[in-house]
Amino acid sequence: MTVRNRGKESNDDKLFGKKWQPVFVEAIQDVSFLLTRGYGEKSSIQLVGNRYRMNTRQQKALLRMSAPKNSIFTRKQKAVPKEAIKKQNILIDGFNLLILLENALSHAYIFKSQDDAYRDISGVHGSYKRVAQTEKAIILVGDILQELKVKSVHWYFDSPISNSGRLKTILFEIAEKHEFDWQVTLVHNPDLVLAKSEDIIISSDAWILDECKQWFNLAALIIEEHLRSENIIYAT
Repeated sequence: MTVRNRGKESNDDKLFGKKWQPVFVEAIQDVSFLLTRGYGEKSSIQLVGNRYRMNTRQQKALLRMSAPKNSIFTRKQKAVPKEAIKKQNILIDGFNLLILLENALSHAYIFKSQDDAYRDISGVHGSYKRVAQTEKAIILVGDILQELKVKSVHWYFDSPISNSGRLKTILFEIAEKHEFDWQVTLVHNPDLVLAKSEDIIISSDAWILDECKQWFNLAALIIEEHLRSENIIYAT
């Protein structure tokens, strides 16, 4: 896998600069209003995005940051504090967490949503590309979960994604070097596995958060207490 920097796109400072923060706050409220009343995501984002003259990339961020009010309430209710994960089994939505942290470590723009989950606007598009920040992100996760004294850690990755097998090997190599006791499994659809589990889930995927029993916002802990990234757009 080619080592590169995930980073931000050349136009992102213009699209997500400080002047856009209040615009996003207002636009997100509008989208949430529509979603709460049963309007579809696509039509809501298009309507609001056009109103605020947002391009496709900005509208993608707007979608990631918005949710119906009932979903926001439910997701926050199911979020557990860090004290609650001690001696608990933890299941990680692998690509979801890893790519978000790679973006944060690369100083790309990330987005704190209405449900307090952090999200990015990257995607694997069928193939995962390792970047310069991959190993640091994995070690950060391992160190922090060790500090929180969890019982077990199980990473799940999408087997259809190219290079997922190589990434599994990298995780085991890092685990051996740093004495992280974890499992790594490739499955066709990790979302279903995570959503049905009784254990604590680590993910920012909206569908998983809606369906799972409980989740821990590890990305927020890492970003806010260990990275302190400046390139963040906030929903509120």
